[in-house]
Amino acid sequence: MREKIIAGNWKMYMNHVEAVKFINGLQKELKRVETAYEIAVFPPFTSLFAVSQVLDKDLIKLGAQNTFYEKEGAYTGEVSVSMLKAIGCDYVIVGHSERRKYFYEDDAMIALKIKASLEGGITPILCVGETLEEREKGKAKEVVKQQMEEDLRYLSKEDIRRIVIAYEPVWAIGTGKNATPEEAQEMHEFVRETLNCQFGFSEITILYGGSVKPENIGELTRMKDVDGALVGGASIKLDSFLGIIKNVYQGGD
Repeated sequence: MREKIIAGNWKMYMNHVEAVKFINGLQKELKRVETAYEIAVFPPFTSLFAVSQVLDKDLIKLGAQNTFYEKEGAYTGEVSVSMLKAIGCDYVIVGHSERRKYFYEDDAMIALKIKASLEGGITPILCVGETLEEREKGKAKEVVKQQMEEDLRYLSKEDIRRIVIAYEPVWAIGTGKNATPEEAQEMHEFVRETLNCQFGFSEITILYGGSVKPENIGELTRMKDVDGALVGGASIKLDSFLGIIKNVYQGGD
């Protein structure tokens, strides 16, 4: 059965004091909420330890926004998978569009990070998705297929069961725009088809990421191939993140 996940990517927001205050408030509210979804937060590196010290793992899982593929060495400014594991991380985001765009991370590097994450015992959340220009040229599926083929190149059929994929239309990140539920479903279904062709297996968790809000999360997660969301800006505001958690589609009608 596919895991249902709501993941909050805090990006470069909140210092460690603000992060602890947020988590304490979130946990207090989550004790009153019943949901079939796993909740995870992804603070900046500088807040990971502080958050780990107050986190109730029965309520919230911990993740990092990035990692490096070497175990240790002279890599100034980098953080290894083993360091993240030691601090209590369950997940790590790999290949986010902002890492690809601003830090020039290519598919070769992303593939190594996924391999290292699995070897280190942390679940990678691989982000794939097309830009507005690529979508308008009718290349959305071509782009996503190429990303998946290259990013997952080192994985076996057994490995693929241990990852999460987040489809994030780049044109919908931080823009206020978002894919319609039908557009999201079409691309999530395509991701599963690509996984089937590549590995003969597709029943893994696939999240949607791209201007997710309390107002649209229900319709998005009602789609049969959408297993939750990777939430950006709305995850750093307690009311909006709780609204998303409360409004997810729980199954049934």
